[in-house]
Amino acid sequence: MAFRLAPTAASEGFRLEAHDSVGSTNALALDHARAGDAGKLWVVSKKQESGRGRRGRAWATPEGNLAATLLLVPGGELRLAATLGFVAGLALADALDAVVPKGRIAVALDGASQGRNRFELKWPNDVLASGAKLAGILLESTMLEGSRFAVAIGIGVNVVAYPQDLPYPATSLQALGADCDAETLFLALSDAWSENARLWDDGRGLDAIRKRWLARAAGLGGEVAVRIDGNVVRGIFETIDEDCRFVIRDDEGSVLTIAAGDVHFGAVASARV
Repeated sequence: MAFRLAPTAASEGFRLEAHDSVGSTNALALDHARAGDAGKLWVVSKKQESGRGRRGRAWATPEGNLAATLLLVPGGELRLAATLGFVAGLALADALDAVVPKGRIAVALDGASQGRNRFELKWPNDVLASGAKLAGILLESTMLEGSRFAVAIGIGVNVVAYPQDLPYPATSLQALGADCDAETLFLALSDAWSENARLWDDGRGLDAIRKRWLARAAGLGGEVAVRIDGNVVRGIFETIDEDCRFVIRDDEGSVLTIAAGDVHFGAVASARV
């Protein structure tokens, strides 16, 4: 099966560029933007040679996994465009729900979950299954002429394989017993993106996105540790605020709002991270 767009995505003017292998779908999408591409372009591949994650980390995409980047050239503020990562998380979770039969993947009941969803969202940009990392999302931007900017929304999913040498649990759809390939998942993702982007509505619907995200949030109400520039802050995960920043209450009762950091749940939060 070849990669293809959902009919809803195609009708809304989205385009598709599919590859057998690339260096990085994000890098390729941003190159297209600098060359004048108007956006609404999906760049997808089942293999990446030099994929990247947050904070300069490598992101492995062996043959059969999904690397998908959506290039957009939005109007408005870059600050608001940053919340598109939450739209992407919801779209991917919805797509996974659509293509993975119920019963194939159990609801997690560990410290990173309240047992509500098979696929949960970990702030700011991960999707979990059975309490382990299944997917990651990376937003990158570049400035264009005329004070415009482009955003590359990279989505990497462990479909058939996952890295073993990580300091946190990871998994793949195949390891969880789900019979789904990258092409089928992308088809559902392109459809789910359109639905969630309409809800986001150029930022006017951010509160609705925030509420949907919280309904899928991993670790909500539980103990967390957040690493920020080498320091660790501990507390209870209370919510995300109106700008989708992470909000915790520490042991002294103070409310802390965090714009960027690495979040750890449960037993990991209790240990040194």
